[in-house]
Amino acid sequence: MQYPEPIEGTTLSRDTHPEIERLQIERLRQMPPWRKMALMGEMSQTVRALALAGLRQRHPDDTPAQRRRRLADLLLGPELASRVYGPLTEET
Repeated sequence: MQYPEPIEGTTLSRDTHPEIERLQIERLRQMPPWRKMALMGEMSQTVRALALAGLRQRHPDDTPAQRRRRLADLLLGPELASRVYGPLTEET
C-alpha cells in the first residue's frame, strides 16, 4: 500500500501537525504487512465494540440477537442485512 506524501502546508488530517503526520506515514511505510493487518483487525474490533455500545445505549431493552441484527444494519446497510439475516423485527 502506498501512502501519499503530504502536499506542502497541508495534512491528511486537520488535527495533526504536518511533521507528525509525515512521521506517521514514514512509520506505516516501514511496518511489515502482518503488522498492518493486525492493526486493521484491532481497529475493526474497536469499531464493532463502539457500535455495540451505542446500540446498547439507544436500545437498552434489545436482546443480544436484536442487537446483533442492528449491528448488521450498521455494517452492511439495512437492505443487504435484511437480505442476509431477514427483516429486523421485535422478535429477532
